[in-house]
Amino acid sequence: MLYFLYGPDTYRSQRKLREIIIHYQKIHSSGLNLKYFDAKQSSFQEFKDIFQTVSMFKEKKLIVLTNSFTNPDFKSFFIKQGELFKQSKDIILFYEKNKISNVDIFFRFLIKNAQTQEFSLLTGTRLKNWLSQEMKRRKVEIEQSAQDELIKFVGNDLWRMSTELEKLASYKKRNKKEQSSFKKGTKKGTRFLIDIEDIRLLVRSKIETDIFVTIDALAEKNKKKAFALIYQHLEKGDSVLYLLTMIEYQFRNLLIIKDFIEKQKPYQMILRESRMHPFVMRKTYSQAQKFTLKELMFFYQQLLEIDVEIKTGQKDAQLAFDMLIAKI
Repeated sequence: MLYFLYGPDTYRSQRKLREIIIHYQKIHSSGLNLKYFDAKQSSFQEFKDIFQTVSMFKEKKLIVLTNSFTNPDFKSFFIKQGELFKQSKDIILFYEKNKISNVDIFFRFLIKNAQTQEFSLLTGTRLKNWLSQEMKRRKVEIEQSAQDELIKFVGNDLWRMSTELEKLASYKKRNKKEQSSFKKGTKKGTRFLIDIEDIRLLVRSKIETDIFVTIDALAEKNKKKAFALIYQHLEKGDSVLYLLTMIEYQFRNLLIIKDFIEKQKPYQMILRESRMHPFVMRKTYSQAQKFTLKELMFFYQQLLEIDVEIKTGQKDAQLAFDMLIAKI
């Protein structure tokens, strides 16, 4: 019996793998016939020896195979003896988290002969549905606007999303912020509701962190690095408008902080009066030292003009960013 789990969403594929292993262990409690095999480090013959070993218990084997696609000899031999493995009552589970070509002959063999499940990256409604289920599992709820903000910040990296959800849920429960009570039939419960302010307080956007690096490149007048960083954002599929919004936001912060610095305000007073998050304030304060007030005003004005040009279709986003960086 052959199983094949694959795809770029390793969070869900590993969860499925754990479910299969746990289910197997509940039925076959000895644990002696659960085997792991890395085809990258071992030969096909070593795998076959494990497969053909007779167990002292009347249990099915579960052999979890990884990195099978990295070993050409393993793939070739496995296909040649495919009937032996297909007809076996033992379970051979192929788990692949690396990128696989869909024209690979071994891939086609598994698609045809194994029970397969592909784990593609979640987007749109599927991502929102997954997020809703995860919130229910943690016994918390989330406002629609907060859900949208969370997805905008984290994207479809479910490993990070899971960490952020755990952090948000723990925060709401630890602080015992009871938002409201609700009725389910005749029962009353406590409803912990995550709002957009919770997201902004606790979740640090990956793109926001990257923006600091891009701003540093602009401040250092490093055009080559700035071009490369902007292209990285666009190639990753980061929203052009969100990218532009984040850069505008950071330059607006820089102008605010630079104005305080020019007025010789002490750091703690700037932190208090700017009302910025300490992390944002620390990075912004450092970056503001690298610009003159005149430079910041120039860049900010350019960004506002680009914003209009992109939104009205007067300029392509990449061209607009190119022209901005060229003016450094």
